[in-house]
Amino acid sequence: MLLCNRRLIILGGASALAGCGCEPAYGTGGSASKLQGRVRVDDPVGRPAYLLTREIEERLGAGPSLENGGAYGLSYAITVDEAPLAILSNNTATRFNVTGSVTYALRDLESTAVLVSGQERNFTSYSASGTPVATQAAARDAEERLMVTLADQIITRLIAESGNLPI
Repeated sequence: MLLCNRRLIILGGASALAGCGCEPAYGTGGSASKLQGRVRVDDPVGRPAYLLTREIEERLGAGPSLENGGAYGLSYAITVDEAPLAILSNNTATRFNVTGSVTYALRDLESTAVLVSGQERNFTSYSASGTPVATQAAARDAEERLMVTLADQIITRLIAESGNLPI
């Protein structure tokens, strides 16, 4: 029987990554560290925008106020649609699909040049087979999960592009 030492595998994997030039994005000198606390997200209008802004600021840190300037500004436009998925014979929907897309642009606040832009799309769903209160809570939860997912996609793209951003 062959016994494997997990510590040797972990150390071997870590040394292999260190040899390839990989470094943590938020680590010392990591490219994503230039985003931390330096992105001013546009003020939210409506619940989906608030949820998206909250998630982005939680991950990147709250950006500086308008008076204090900042390096980057993130503007966005959100579209959320809801469509019934499961419909019973009496024409009652028991499940809904919530789709969302966010078009965004990260711009340099000094030059107003757009540095990164794109569109992220995703979906989630919820059950509407419970009480009206449970259905409303499920719809709100689905909207929140969707905004968290879209924010994660935006953050991932910004981190991937952060090496190309001016300091």
